[in-house]
Amino acid sequence: MEKSNLIKMANDIGSFFKSEPDRALAIQGVEQHIRNFWEPRMRKEIIEYLEKGGTELMDIVAEAVKKLVK
Repeated sequence: MEKSNLIKMANDIGSFFKSEPDRALAIQGVEQHIRNFWEPRMRKEIIEYLEKGGTELMDIVAEAVKKLVK
């Protein structure tokens, strides 16, 4: 899948959870959504994007993606 599409999809998820006043819950929501609904290949690509210095993800999305590695 195109990296730009993954980034957009991830940031769309982040936009939904951004309204959560508790930052930790927002990050957890993004992480859980990606775990539950993205194919392993998609998760791998977004993790690699972030690990290679990708900067286009929202802050809460980047934090959630870091948690996917664990």
